[in-house]
Amino acid sequence: MIWLSVAVLSYFINAGVYVADKFLLSKKIHSSITYAFYVGIWSVLNFVLLIFSPYVPNLRWFLIDLSAGGLFLLTMIFWYKALHQSEATRVVPIVGGLTPIFTLLLSYFFIGDIISKQHFVSFSVLIAGGTLISVKQTKLYLPNKLIERISNILGLIHAKYRPTRRLLANSLISAFCFAAYYVLIKYIYSHQPFLGSFVWSRLGTFFGVLIILLVPSWRKSIVEHQKAAKQNKNVIFFLLVRLLAALAFILINWAISLGNVAMVNVLQGVQYLFLIILVLILSKKFPTIYKEELGRGVLLQKILGVILVSIGLYILIT
Repeated sequence: MIWLSVAVLSYFINAGVYVADKFLLSKKIHSSITYAFYVGIWSVLNFVLLIFSPYVPNLRWFLIDLSAGGLFLLTMIFWYKALHQSEATRVVPIVGGLTPIFTLLLSYFFIGDIISKQHFVSFSVLIAGGTLISVKQTKLYLPNKLIERISNILGLIHAKYRPTRRLLANSLISAFCFAAYYVLIKYIYSHQPFLGSFVWSRLGTFFGVLIILLVPSWRKSIVEHQKAAKQNKNVIFFLLVRLLAALAFILINWAISLGNVAMVNVLQGVQYLFLIILVLILSKKFPTIYKEELGRGVLLQKILGVILVSIGLYILIT
């Protein structure tokens, strides 16, 4: 069960990274494209890891590796769009709750990855627990009210007037792309050395970043931010966050290579718990950035979620 320990550690680090990303997106970088650019540009530094595992893929696997890296960059763009639009405790649960479901379906149909009955029970309990931890409110609606609510969200109204619809769209796309990336990278790790294929897939992210520079409006946004960044005192903070994000990313990829990709994804319920704790601590100092309202009903809901996550982990390790 090494994969379980590695996954939990990576989600702990990721919770801190998401909170830091929310701060940076709210205060320092207001463009998801620009933020994805600065995140992705560091991908080329992963090439130093080839010292520990020299590997050169053939042309077929090289193109597959590049595709995985490009898909990851696309995922990041939609993820940062959603994160910029709302609180981290609202976005992460939507993406995190849907990603394991998409992953379970895609891994079954495309790579034949099947989980056991015990893992499926744990999978279901962890999703339920993670949802209860992260959702601010739970309300029951009559069927007609539910239909009306869904219609309002999905109605053909310009996103400018429906920020919830835009947030939902970006979150859904991000969740699906995350799942597609995880399934593709699991397929890659099943046929290539872990560290070598990981490095070559990062090259795909770097190439994607270079393509971003070909779009005039995106290039202008990046250049303007670079000029402003010369007087920015948060560069060290940004680099530290990216270093931690890289560590978490390597760990989660290692966990995927060792275990079932759907089960690794569903463990994000643990990440929600870490995220809630961090946001509660930081909301007192940065109330305009980190918001978390805990009434009696919501608190009981989150406690129940914690209990379910604990049960799900217990089922998984027994």
